[in-house]
Amino acid sequence: MKKISAIVIILAFIILSLPNQSQAIPAFARKYGFNCNMCHTAYTKLNDFGQRYRDNGYQIPGQEGKEKNVFDLASPIAMRLTLGYDYYDGDQGSASGFNLYGFDFLAAGVLHKNISFLLIYTPRIDEPAGDYTGSNEGTNPSQLAGLESVSLIFSNIVQDALNIRVGRFEPSYHAFSSKRTYYLFQPYEIYTLTTPAGSYVFDDNQIGIEATGHFRSGFKYGLGIVNGNGANPDNNSNKDVYCNLSKSFGAGDGQSAGQRLGVFGYYGWQPPADTAMAAAMPNGAVEGKNSKSFYRYGLSGSFNYSTLNLQLLYMQGVDDKAFNSLNPDKNYEYSGGLAELDYAGLLDNRLVASVLYNWTSSPAEYPLNQISAYSVLARYYLGDWSAVNVAAHAEFTYRETGKDNKIKENIFLLALDFAF
Repeated sequence: MKKISAIVIILAFIILSLPNQSQAIPAFARKYGFNCNMCHTAYTKLNDFGQRYRDNGYQIPGQEGKEKNVFDLASPIAMRLTLGYDYYDGDQGSASGFNLYGFDFLAAGVLHKNISFLLIYTPRIDEPAGDYTGSNEGTNPSQLAGLESVSLIFSNIVQDALNIRVGRFEPSYHAFSSKRTYYLFQPYEIYTLTTPAGSYVFDDNQIGIEATGHFRSGFKYGLGIVNGNGANPDNNSNKDVYCNLSKSFGAGDGQSAGQRLGVFGYYGWQPPADTAMAAAMPNGAVEGKNSKSFYRYGLSGSFNYSTLNLQLLYMQGVDDKAFNSLNPDKNYEYSGGLAELDYAGLLDNRLVASVLYNWTSSPAEYPLNQISAYSVLARYYLGDWSAVNVAAHAEFTYRETGKDNKIKENIFLLALDFAF
């Protein structure tokens, strides 16, 4: 505890020493001269206006055609970097240290009226060398390079009712975005759970095509066709399909005002056997044989009262018995969900607090897929709202894995989160 206390004091001193106003603001805020909280309750979480701005292809609703495109402005580039100190204490021991937790490049904007793009690139980050010999030659990077998102958006093909997104993107069946959560260490467990012998991960951005739309009644939809393999080449000729339907009540889209209820479903195919030795096609795909089905479905709700937002999600998953390696006579079925309560307030949402409960429940023969996690966090945004891009972040999670002989973990994080 002495070590943690010393780190807290040092970082607190650094934070208090920072100037109260920063000159660097995210790319969209620079473009319009807006405050960051025009689109965010507090970054990274979108408010109602920010969600509608995203749905409209990064164009202000009603301003299509009046928007300056990326050729009329400075390069629409933004970056995000998170660094800090973490402490882990579990049944297998404890550890602590300073770390870089991620570094993203983001470019997005309007190419032409109702034609926009989004690109998010995560460069490779190698762990620092342990001695004077220098690099460890990348044998254990803390972040692999990759295109997290790269998509082209055709907006308002039918005004508000039909927009098309093509490329790699966060699919609309994510009722709550894991990319825009306040939590840095704790994921949505039901999103990241991997099932036996299956390669599909609910949390992954997918490659394909998606149609979305919204109506004055508060009804929204999302429909998509994707490979289902994240960023990897497809391993079979069957495409996966999904649907997300939601209805908002009251003034707002359920992000930061109003209430929202939704349902979602995903139906996919993949071969249960390893296809790594199969002949590769020119596009890198392989001819996966005997594909079997799997599906996910669930309910979601987002409820707002003043500056409180409650997010609820329940999901059921079913994989064909061909994927159930320990009990091949039965389909592999699991369930789980989350409950998250966020508060944003104090001086134009500069203070954010949140509590989160995650759980997953799987058959008894898979104890590591039975998880309960309890998390709390506090974030304080530094500087003036005209250029807020630094947040002091404290986060704690208590996590239990298993059923009878539970593995218990305590994870603490103190960090600075930059977006500029």
